[in-house]
Amino acid sequence: MPILLYPPEPAPLVAVKSVRGNTEIIPIIDPSGLVTGRSSRKACHSHPDLLHPVVHLHIIDPYDNLYLQKRSKTKDLLPGRWDTAVGGHVTYGETLMEALFREAGEELSFFDFNPSFLDSYIWRSPNESEMVNIFATVTDREIAPDNDEVEEGRWWTRAEIEKAMGKEIFTPQFEQEYKKIEDSLFVLL
Repeated sequence: MPILLYPPEPAPLVAVKSVRGNTEIIPIIDPSGLVTGRSSRKACHSHPDLLHPVVHLHIIDPYDNLYLQKRSKTKDLLPGRWDTAVGGHVTYGETLMEALFREAGEELSFFDFNPSFLDSYIWRSPNESEMVNIFATVTDREIAPDNDEVEEGRWWTRAEIEKAMGKEIFTPQFEQEYKKIEDSLFVLL
């Protein structure tokens, strides 16, 4: 599993933009995970040269279904699209596991799980560059999305996912990631 390597002193601030007084600071990294700087989330979403780490958690149930969330209409990127069950930025100073459990708690009130690391890759869009760290877990527990973070959530069958691919129902990143990890995801069952 990859790790973030923080310098002993706080990394330099890069391209910080405050949004209504709220400045969430996230690490800037090189492809190896070495933290080379820190910046605001808003700046990272407008400077594709600022590579920053994110975590994704795919949740499957024992019946071969995948839990997905519908992104809130208040999200700055791809509101209203279906996406990975949990996804979020690593806050400066956090480890990947700390960010994963924090995001799962914030988005789904989901705290009691045993994640397996699947893969990591760099996602680039015209607006940003992310080092995506993919985890998965199996559960049959009820999941309760936080309506401030997530519009809704539900279990999808593999057939439903395949039928919806390419129809602008999912985020482009989910579609690419799902194709990349589908086999290793369902082998966890």
